[in-house]
This record gives sequence, structure tokens and C-alpha cells, in this order.
Amino acid sequence: MDRLQAMRAFVKVAEAGGFAEAARRLNMSPPAVTRAIAALEDVIGARLLVRTTRLVRLTDAGARYLEDCRRILAEIADAEAGAAGSHATPAGRLVVTAPVLFGRIYVLPIMTDYLARHARVDAQALFLDRVVTLVDEGVDVAVRIGRLADSDLSASRCGAVRHVVCASPAYLAAHGEPRAPADLLNHAVVAVAGGPAPEWRFGRDQKTIAPIRPRLTCNVNEAAIAAAMDGFGLTRVLSYQVATAVQDGRLRIVLADYEPEPAPIHIVHREGRGASGRVRSFVDFAVARLRADPLINGASASTS
Repeated sequence: MDRLQAMRAFVKVAEAGGFAEAARRLNMSPPAVTRAIAALEDVIGARLLVRTTRLVRLTDAGARYLEDCRRILAEIADAEAGAAGSHATPAGRLVVTAPVLFGRIYVLPIMTDYLARHARVDAQALFLDRVVTLVDEGVDVAVRIGRLADSDLSASRCGAVRHVVCASPAYLAAHGEPRAPADLLNHAVVAVAGGPAPEWRFGRDQKTIAPIRPRLTCNVNEAAIAAAMDGFGLTRVLSYQVATAVQDGRLRIVLADYEPEPAPIHIVHREGRGASGRVRSFVDFAVARLRADPLINGASASTS
């Protein structure tokens, strides 16, 4: 059995959701693909796929092995490309992660523009509001907001965002504008995933603690922003999330003098063999685009 060919067949079956489609993509016969997967399962000693008359799905072992196969095949492709001197032409699979809302607003347009320029690259967008471990989860590039922990990742700073408190002009006209963090107790607050005793921290060192009593708690920022735009109360989010609403007058920022230090935005990726031509070219492309965006470089959101 050609182990690498069997791994490629397994990846294609998992991606296509069936043996016939995988065989077509690989230019192989369906029986040959079936034999390759069976031989792979025999060598590993574990079932990788569960087959029914209607679908094929991964077992738990198969899901773990799939990510390993993708990583191994990508590293082999990178090594071959490097030996052939073809890093000038990006090719292969690129996995990019970012926070959900930042990914949708900023990263997705960058990815589609990049793919339009590089026909040999395929990409996966993994937008999650948690820190993704690049090596363990098979990710090539990550956008991170906030201070970076020490690591062996290569990082390029491409902007910063503020933690802002905002409300609709109608709400502020009806209830007044808070002049200090302590005034928040006198206002309707829309919190995001608040704890049992929620609080907001202010000041450059975040040592000013303002207790809040949320009238509404939402599990996603978009819902809290929508409630604030509807005039329900004040909410606190990152400046890029409300930049458009602030610019067109649907929201106003308050308590700007008490804001914490802006949170940096970095693009991070692995060094060495993980930094293939497609990774390096995408990082360069994305960093240039983000650094050119005035909403996250020097004008994250206006207070007017």
C-alpha cells in the first residue's frame, strides 16, 4: 500500500462525504479508493469511517487522524515546493482563524481577494471566539486581538482596537450621558456573557472597577449592539464592531477618557516549514490590508 496515496484518498473521502466523489476528484476508481481506506484502517488498527447506504461519516479516531493527515500532506507539499523552488507560486490548502465578528468583517474579504489572485490555493475560514492552537488544530494563520502570550510563533502587528462604551443618541437624549464609570449604575446596561457579579474595568491600567447591573445579557456582541442601536441602553464592545454605526450616527461613544489601553491586533503563524509560500504570501497580503484600514489604525471609532 502507498501510505501517502491512502492518506490522500482518506482526506478526499472525508471532504467529499463519499467514495464515488472522492474517486472522481482523485482520478481513481471507487474500488481502488475503498481498498486504500481499508488498507489504511488495517495498518492503523482503528475504524476511520462509518459507511451507510446514504452517507459516510468520520469516527472520533477518523476526525483526529484527518487533521494529522492534512498537516502531514501539507508539510510534504511544502518540502517538495521548497526543493523545486516553487514558493513563488503559492499553492495548497490554507487554514485561517480569527474572532467571529472580526473574521466576518475584515478577514473574509481579505481571504476572498487573496484567493482571487492565487488560483492554486484553497482556503478554510475558521472563525471562533477562542484562542486556537495552531499546531494541534491544523491552522496556518491566526488573527489575535489582545496581548500575546510568549510563544515561538511569528507575529506581525497590524492595528489596535479600543474597548468602548456606546449607546444610541435617542437613549442618551432621554437618560443623559454618563460622565464617569460610577454613573453606569444609573443606566440600563446591555452586557455580553456577564457573570454573577458583572463589572467593567476602566483606565489605562484597568484598575478602575465599575459595577454594573445589566438589564439585558446577550451571548454574542451582535445582539448587544443591536439592542443598543434600538435605544435600550449602554453596551461595551470593541471599537471595530461598532465603527460603522458610530460613523453613521446610530451610536455614540461615551466615557472615552476612561478607556483601557487599546488592544493590539496581530497576525501570527508558525515559523520554519509551517511558513510555506502560501502562508508567507497571505500574511504579507493580510498585514498590508489591515494596516491600511483607518478604522483599526489611528481612527478606530470616533467619539463624536
